[in-house]
Amino acid sequence: MDEKLFVSFAKFEERQKEHERAKVIYKYALDNIPKQYAQELFKNYTIHEKRYGDRSGIENVIVNKRKFQYEEEVKSNPSNYDAWFDYLRLIEGESDEDVVRELYERAIANVPPAEEKRLWRRYIYLWINYALYEELEAKDSGRTREVYKACIDLIPHKKFTFAKIWLMFACFEIRQKNLPAARKVLGHAIGVCSKDKLFKGYIELELQLREFGRCRILYEKFIEHSPENCTTWMKYAELETILGDIERARGIYELAIAQPRLDMPEVLWKAYIDFEVEQEEYQKTRKLYRRLLERTQHVKVWISFAKFELSIGDENCVAMSRSIYKEAHRRLKNADEKEERLVLLEAWKDFEEELGTEDSLENVQKLMPKRVKKRRQIETEDGSDAGWEEYYDYIFPADEANAPNLKLLAMAKMWKQGAEEND
Repeated sequence: MDEKLFVSFAKFEERQKEHERAKVIYKYALDNIPKQYAQELFKNYTIHEKRYGDRSGIENVIVNKRKFQYEEEVKSNPSNYDAWFDYLRLIEGESDEDVVRELYERAIANVPPAEEKRLWRRYIYLWINYALYEELEAKDSGRTREVYKACIDLIPHKKFTFAKIWLMFACFEIRQKNLPAARKVLGHAIGVCSKDKLFKGYIELELQLREFGRCRILYEKFIEHSPENCTTWMKYAELETILGDIERARGIYELAIAQPRLDMPEVLWKAYIDFEVEQEEYQKTRKLYRRLLERTQHVKVWISFAKFELSIGDENCVAMSRSIYKEAHRRLKNADEKEERLVLLEAWKDFEEELGTEDSLENVQKLMPKRVKKRRQIETEDGSDAGWEEYYDYIFPADEANAPNLKLLAMAKMWKQGAEEND
């Protein structure tokens, strides 16, 4: 068929003011001529509808033109998933279910060429949109279930998975009031590909159902899968606390801090300490702080310990807090941690300004260091000279008092080296 012939025929009918006949000719031609050879037909049909057609006719022409454009895009590049999304969105709005399903089937047939997750991230949303269309628009729960199953069968779970698909499938089954099926889906998911997000989703489901026994089982499996995950330990202990099983919660915390490797140990220890404080087990809290200080002498731990003693609010709280500051200063001084000593002294000074006496405040102020500017030589990675740089150092009064002795020792060492060289 010749495109030019149809265009000329339609224009002839236009000149005869037979606009309906012209419209029929354009439509017949567009239905029978391959779209790649119908550019002029589209153009002239659009002009005709703008001049003589109603609003729906104009919209229909525009939609058909966009369909043609999307069709060309997906044919030239079937892996252009964004083009498929736009095409499907257009079709869903104005076509029947069979046409939409056919287009979805064409779209999902374009599986990414390699089993790499980055290539699948956009593709998987074709399946998600397909399932949502079947459930929400077509109202066909059977086909929705088939879409989810087909998607799950397609994903190479040994290399990667998408927790979102599993969770959406389970939520769909819950909306169908089929709780056993939802549990089966999530159980299968954890068995095939254990991911933190899947465990969290399954636990959240059981929490909403108040199935606390199942939650415990899931938390235990979660911990077996990822024992270094501090958040899981804390959530498990928090659940037991809410349920009123304090000893069980304490046991969970003990197991957690005994793990050889943790992703956020400081957060876990803080949660355990806060737990004991909430239970008003102050002696246990003190023991926890001591155990933590055996592992680390970080200044934040010391300051937290001192603030805890103060927060108890009994008649000895100020004295106990001050004793912690003194002990911390002594330990950090021996460790030669100047920056941490300064942070501690600042916190101690604030404490004395608020709750101490003039004498106790003066004693702390005497411990405060001087800030002096110094220079040091710097070297590049290969050991060559890179000049000098300025930096700030802190000179503590106690260190200054020991300086003459240190200088004497250094001179004695130099004399000994010189004597050995002369021999």
